[in-house]
Amino acid sequence: MNEKLRTLIIEDEELARNLLRSYLKDHPDIEIIGECENGFEGVKAINEQKPDLVFLDIQMPKITGFEMLELLDHKPEIVFTTAYDQFALKAFEFNAVDYLLKPFSKDRLLSAVEKVVHRIQNAEDTSEKIEELTNFGRGSYIDRVVVKDRHKIHIITVDQIRYVESLDDYVLIYTHDGRHMKQKTMKYFETNLDPRNFIRIHRSYIVQVDQIAEIQQYEKESYIVILKDKTKLKVSKTGYKKIKEILHF
Repeated sequence: MNEKLRTLIIEDEELARNLLRSYLKDHPDIEIIGECENGFEGVKAINEQKPDLVFLDIQMPKITGFEMLELLDHKPEIVFTTAYDQFALKAFEFNAVDYLLKPFSKDRLLSAVEKVVHRIQNAEDTSEKIEELTNFGRGSYIDRVVVKDRHKIHIITVDQIRYVESLDDYVLIYTHDGRHMKQKTMKYFETNLDPRNFIRIHRSYIVQVDQIAEIQQYEKESYIVILKDKTKLKVSKTGYKKIKEILHF
């Protein structure tokens, strides 16, 4: 390669950062442009500095490596450094983004760098792979959502979500404190929110069951739900069936 890969290390353990730096310091294709101790710093550094490559730990305080990926405007190459078990790593292999299982050797690290160099030289698009990774690595249902609002990062636990509204390629997440925009699909939330607690009542709305105060008919076979804060939302025929099933009426 003619130009070096501008590289960031995002890792909460100082020993692990030192090890990565020492392994990479003489690599002809790597220029380390910074280090971050957590995902909050990482999001800011990636979006501002636009690195080519990021070595990213998964288990960090505050927000995880996966949650951090969801907040990026700039999409670099990602190599995970992780203590996750082999079973989870099979999924990373499937997504064709490399990982380093701690403790890793210098040779293993260098082979990961070679993969990245090859991908950049062949101009492979990794944005879809990053999108897949943000959907992976969870339990069966999400318990929180991370959103970025200008320079602030908000962690919203699912019990704070009143309802979710579709907005083209984004959604609006309504909480008791306000609303937040997130670049995710309604399908993502329908799949990843626990269906015992959230119902898709309409193509445009997913509602937390506990927030429903009333269901009213306003035309023949047309219904609206009224939430506890008096918000009125349309209900489709399919949505009405789902509400009947979950509320047993």
